[in-house]
Amino acid sequence: MANAITMLGFLPTTQMTSFQLPNHTHSFPSPRCSLSPTPQSTKAFAVPRRKALSFMLSSYVLSEVGLALAKSPVFREYVDTFDGYSFKYPGNWIQVRGAGADIFFRDPFVLDENLSVELSSPSSSRYKSVEDLGPPQEAGKKVLKQYLTEFMSTRLGVRRESNILSTSSRVADDGKLYYQVEVNIKSYANNNELAVMPQDRVVRMEWDRRYLSVLGVENNQLYELRLQVPENVFSEEENDLRQVMDSFRVNKIDR
Repeated sequence: MANAITMLGFLPTTQMTSFQLPNHTHSFPSPRCSLSPTPQSTKAFAVPRRKALSFMLSSYVLSEVGLALAKSPVFREYVDTFDGYSFKYPGNWIQVRGAGADIFFRDPFVLDENLSVELSSPSSSRYKSVEDLGPPQEAGKKVLKQYLTEFMSTRLGVRRESNILSTSSRVADDGKLYYQVEVNIKSYANNNELAVMPQDRVVRMEWDRRYLSVLGVENNQLYELRLQVPENVFSEEENDLRQVMDSFRVNKIDR
């Protein structure tokens, strides 16, 4: 895909980096030839109380700032000027090419945590607004149905449990309406799908994931930002994921 893509770094790093607290090291010259200091050398080492308190306060403030920066997530922005969309993503996520989506990023450590963007064909779709999908609740049903279709398996004994967790709409700062959909899908499978006796076919859960989608319409196309995350890490990653969702924008392009 010949995309003209601009990637703008909010910070100059390409990977998430942890901020180190300032390391204050202070040394003072000592007398050259005296084991017991003279009154003059003792005076040289004396630190006024106000200066000492000021130094301690400064060190504390710098330490607190360092801790705040270390806890702050670092995001980068992806801008696709050819297809007309943009979003922010965690700075340590990596792009994966050939994943089938228009764009695909994933966490380098939690491989089941990723994001992608899907868009309808410009030649066969004539969307005017995301409301063409119906209200958010109806859009949520369509999103879930699409996920289940994609995850359809031909393996014996595989079943999926799904649930729509929430649907909502919002008008972003670009004045456009977006839908947000959250669903949970669990996958179960037999540990021995070819076993003849039922007792030899033990059902186990393969995975439990949350899927978050943001839907928007521009250029007569439907755009969908998708986020996938394992349920057992969702609460830890929720704040960052919601920032990614809120950053998604669809942009007018000239063809």
